[in-house]
Amino acid sequence: MVAVPDHRLDRLSEMYHPKKTTPAVIEFVDIAGLVKGASKGEGLGNKFLGNIRMTDAIVHVVRCFDDDNVIHVEGSTDPIRDIDTIDLELVMADLEMVERRIDKAKKAAKGDKKFLQEAADFEGLRDWLNDGKSARSYEEVDIAAEYPDCELLSLKPVIYAANLDEDGFSDPEGVSYYCQVEQRAKEQGAQVIPVCAKLEAEIAELDGEEKKMFLDDLGVAESGLDRLVKASYTLLGLISYLTSGEDECRAWTIKKGTKAPQAAGKIHSDFERGFIRAEVVSYEDLMACGTMAAAREKGLIRSEGKEYIVQDGDIILFRFNV
Repeated sequence: MVAVPDHRLDRLSEMYHPKKTTPAVIEFVDIAGLVKGASKGEGLGNKFLGNIRMTDAIVHVVRCFDDDNVIHVEGSTDPIRDIDTIDLELVMADLEMVERRIDKAKKAAKGDKKFLQEAADFEGLRDWLNDGKSARSYEEVDIAAEYPDCELLSLKPVIYAANLDEDGFSDPEGVSYYCQVEQRAKEQGAQVIPVCAKLEAEIAELDGEEKKMFLDDLGVAESGLDRLVKASYTLLGLISYLTSGEDECRAWTIKKGTKAPQAAGKIHSDFERGFIRAEVVSYEDLMACGTMAAAREKGLIRSEGKEYIVQDGDIILFRFNV
């Protein structure tokens, strides 16, 4: 469970000096052991694929540095080969699932002709996967929208974490390996985040001020890991709204597009059931005013009803009946 860096929550804590500050969190599952043939049971095989199936998105860590002291399972550094290895195993696993889906749809079509369209849709996808292409790039049918129960591995969104050495992290655009990953990500409509595992290990040992000084010396605003966490949060379609006070300042995680009563339900189910209204001020307005009282005087605290769609960075006080 990893805290999502949020400067807005930090500023609120400086303003209120609460007893407790609680950031939003995102869960990462460290999955290792993939080798060629995983879809056929090689290496961790089905366990590896089963672990991926339980996630909402994939962060693919790709080696982008040379070092004779760090062994690569393939004996050399080649990020595109490594990406292709992972992609192919996911596609192969999806092919088996798609074949089963086609057979099931054709059998069902004997009793209900509507399943003929489903069979045809998945036959088109099967041909696409047979060319070694991921379901993410298939455009003939929006599989995720039309068949939400179909959990294809190669349909999951991806972020590439390009693992560089210290020199490469300072200037990733000057590293050919990184540029290769960046190009592949661009072709797939994916993101690539430069990281340096060695530096991240050092940064993890530092406190707030020391960390800032260390990053300043590197010439970067935030660590690669912080950027990766933020990018993952966004990739999952998540946003945060904030609550503030002397007891606690907290970031609450919701899906983008969530309405006020459902957002209130994240705090407690009673808040959703008895929802009356939400008193809302944007983070930017509060910071410009300096205090909640000043924001109220300027009429910047809005009263929103049940149809209000909560925005990222909203600071909210919910009113409700018990």
